[in-house]
Amino acid sequence: MINIYTEKKNSKDWILQNDLYFNLNTGNEEMSQKEIDLIRQVDEAKLTPDKHIETKYGLGTIRNLSSGCKTLLNIVKHPDNVVNVEECGPNVLRIIFTMDNIKIYMSRPTLFDIPNDAKIRFNDSDIVTGGRGYNAWWSKEYERRAADDL
Repeated sequence: MINIYTEKKNSKDWILQNDLYFNLNTGNEEMSQKEIDLIRQVDEAKLTPDKHIETKYGLGTIRNLSSGCKTLLNIVKHPDNVVNVEECGPNVLRIIFTMDNIKIYMSRPTLFDIPNDAKIRFNDSDIVTGGRGYNAWWSKEYERRAADDL
């Protein structure tokens, strides 16, 4: 189940500033082979044992990963936290929506391919399945926001 929250909360369990959180926390943790593979998949970067990355643009540190890649790693490394995915592009969102037991924050929909079997729960209540359910939920949400002048 992918838990999506659409109202922002300031809580210690929420990661709203992914780059900052990654640079101070996640980037200092050991990376598993799965996480190294995600870095290669998303940013086409090779992680070296001393936490540098090799890309087609040259060498850098792990802090030079894209915001989307940092967001994905924050989700993988901290599954109990709600992670802001608003800076993610479709390439990263496609990966996120294949995951299970995660919590994300998004205040608006993004268009991308969602697997038909993805189970999604909005704001701890409405449960939908796949891209159709996701799009239908957002349509109703925009009607509600318009009715409430939000």
